[in-house]
Amino acid sequence: MEHLVNSKVKEIEISGIRKFFNLVSDFDDVISLTIGQPDFATPEHVKEAGIKAIQENFTTYTHNAGYIELREAASQFVLKKYGLSYSPETEVITTVGASQAIDCTFRTLLEEGSEVILPSPVYPGYEPLIKLAGGVPIYVDTTKTDFKLTADLIAPYITENTRCVVLPYPSNPTGVTLNNEELRAIANLVRGKDLFILSDEIYSELVYDGTHHSIATYLRDQTIVINGLSKSHSMTGWRVGFLFAPESVAKHLLKVHQYNVSCATSIAQKAALEALTNGIDDANAMKNSYKERLEYVYDRLIKMGFDVVKPNGAFYLFPSIAQFNQTSFDFALSLVKNAGVALVPGNAFSEYGEGYVRLSYAYSMEQLKEAMDRMESYMNNFFN
Repeated sequence: MEHLVNSKVKEIEISGIRKFFNLVSDFDDVISLTIGQPDFATPEHVKEAGIKAIQENFTTYTHNAGYIELREAASQFVLKKYGLSYSPETEVITTVGASQAIDCTFRTLLEEGSEVILPSPVYPGYEPLIKLAGGVPIYVDTTKTDFKLTADLIAPYITENTRCVVLPYPSNPTGVTLNNEELRAIANLVRGKDLFILSDEIYSELVYDGTHHSIATYLRDQTIVINGLSKSHSMTGWRVGFLFAPESVAKHLLKVHQYNVSCATSIAQKAALEALTNGIDDANAMKNSYKERLEYVYDRLIKMGFDVVKPNGAFYLFPSIAQFNQTSFDFALSLVKNAGVALVPGNAFSEYGEGYVRLSYAYSMEQLKEAMDRMESYMNNFFN
């Protein structure tokens, strides 16, 4: 009966990140630096809010767009943190994680043949959702611009079919960010054109030097901002995300969201309210720890001879392995077999990720030190 399955579904594949994670899980004594999940527990006060919600029977449907108090808190959060102003009544939607927000956005905006411009290398979760919505992913090589999607890179790819440009910054897998000047240039390029910016800002609270900037500051009417609590508050399993969009678009996003999930989980929404109010700065301690880990791992990689762009956000490094004359998969597999360290092959992040590997430093310093020691021994034994 497989022939009856939607052809678009049959054409997409499981994420390359998960494929490699599953592959190496059969090996013994491997330090896996593959998954982008905070190694911190959800803050205690946030967990307590979730427990209290259960005890008080807050277990029914909420408004489709989410509990109004939560939408108000989300609106205040982005106003205070990033200077963005959205009406909680009509321009904020609580979603089941940022992933569902991305899915809703593509299904709302795209039609058959609509083109979506993506920086590459890029998180592999966008392409399948674009294709399922009938769109066409258009990859732009950013390896020559320190992984930044600039206005100059975007311009040649805009056609009459372009419906959306994705700006996923801070970036997974590279950790790079865009500054105000770069964002303004992109805003000036697309202003007035019949296309949207999807600004995926899930790592916005994990910017190390300076503060996070959103293109919605300069291009509000054409921007859909996606955010959530998975990375900022270590709430990956709670599945709480947010869509921020102009009312004229948000009312259509809400229809897709409604028929997809009805509403985000009521209990998780109560925990999220606590996170965005009493825990508004919870990410700071985690961010400081990540920065310490970044400095340590970056220095070790440089001393080993890797060429790597130093990131300013998220918790990833994306070193080049071009000098070793191996595919990213072969290099990563050899590293697992001979050093007991697992990194994600760069080709999991599109063809322009070939020649790189992704390292997540969202792990304890003890694990990172052991992993770097193992990698250093491997490099000395196999490449020196």
